[in-house]
Amino acid sequence: MSFAQYSEKNYLYRVSDQRGHKANYNKSLRVLLLSVSRKMDSCLAVYYIISLLSMVFFTSNYAQYEASVAKPKPSALFVFGDSTVDAGNNNFIKTTFKSNFPPYGRDFVNHVPTGRFTNGRLASDFIASYAGVKDIMPAYLDPTIGIEDLMTGVTFASAGTGFDPLTATLSSVISLEQQMEYFKEYKSKIEMLIGKESTHELITKAVFLISAGTNDFIVNYYGLGEAVDQYIYPNVTSYSDFLLQNVENFIKELMNQGARKIAMVGLPPMGCLPVVITLNKDAATHGRKCVEPMLSVAIEYNIILENKLKAMQTAETKLYYADIYKPILDMIQFGERKLGFEEVSTGCCSSGYIEAGILCNINSPVCDDASKYVFWDSVHPTESAYHYVFTTVRPVVDMVLNDYIN
Repeated sequence: MSFAQYSEKNYLYRVSDQRGHKANYNKSLRVLLLSVSRKMDSCLAVYYIISLLSMVFFTSNYAQYEASVAKPKPSALFVFGDSTVDAGNNNFIKTTFKSNFPPYGRDFVNHVPTGRFTNGRLASDFIASYAGVKDIMPAYLDPTIGIEDLMTGVTFASAGTGFDPLTATLSSVISLEQQMEYFKEYKSKIEMLIGKESTHELITKAVFLISAGTNDFIVNYYGLGEAVDQYIYPNVTSYSDFLLQNVENFIKELMNQGARKIAMVGLPPMGCLPVVITLNKDAATHGRKCVEPMLSVAIEYNIILENKLKAMQTAETKLYYADIYKPILDMIQFGERKLGFEEVSTGCCSSGYIEAGILCNINSPVCDDASKYVFWDSVHPTESAYHYVFTTVRPVVDMVLNDYIN
């Protein structure tokens, strides 16, 4: 069955339902008109009949107009990256970087821990729902995924990964390179279902979202005894350049695979993550303030990234930059006064200072109301924080959706 036939089948069901409703409506209208004509004199009956017919005509045409101006939606959403967009792929690999146990997922549908590193939904889930693609993003490695979920997109993301292959190796997770291989595997599966031409159409009409880079700095460059080779990358600028080159290579490969609309997420204010503050003596002992040098690194990285995306754009492929630095910093700096967040520098789970993953588990104390916290654990935002981030990047999402019209 082709992609077009798959869509047509669902459309025919809707049309069939509409025809049934229309037949019942016309029957009721005839009964009403007959009743009116019997009870009133001919002139008054004609007046009511004309009025009713006008109303029916207007309603029918307005419905057709609404349908004609409805925004077309992407065929699918494909997501690559780290824990900010991992919906549970790490559940199916050998790694300690997992979150498929309580209290993770406490506020998710049916309170199920899915492998998302938060208490509920991720920003990518809100984006998928808003774009009309699906309610939540499924993990590609989940063996229970049905055909419809496959057809409308999946996330290949893996918590703990980054654009530096060493980052994924340190955490025993799925590298961005392997995520690309999974995408190619995905394409082969879909081609077997709907054919090459229809698969190409599905891919070219889809949206691609990439969110990664934070782990390269906090786990790799600054963490674990500075695992990065300091001779190759003597300073953070040279390391940032290396990462950004890998970003460019990854995007180019997506373009080669047929991607035509690609959104890239920038770095967050890394110096404000609770775990980063805790591990920095000065920040931890002076009111848990953000680590300024790491904020500067993120700012400079994001500026170069945004310019790189503009330069890479082609007539065929549109690239979009999504800024998450400012909304997360706003929640931290102004959350208590303006946005309803009461705790901005520690996580909801356990002490909130250093716990994440297996250190945030079923035996950990958890705050009563996660919506008052910016962070769920010492690294990852709460569902409420992710939703706020989504509202701030929604103009970018709208820009992508509007490009389906133009």
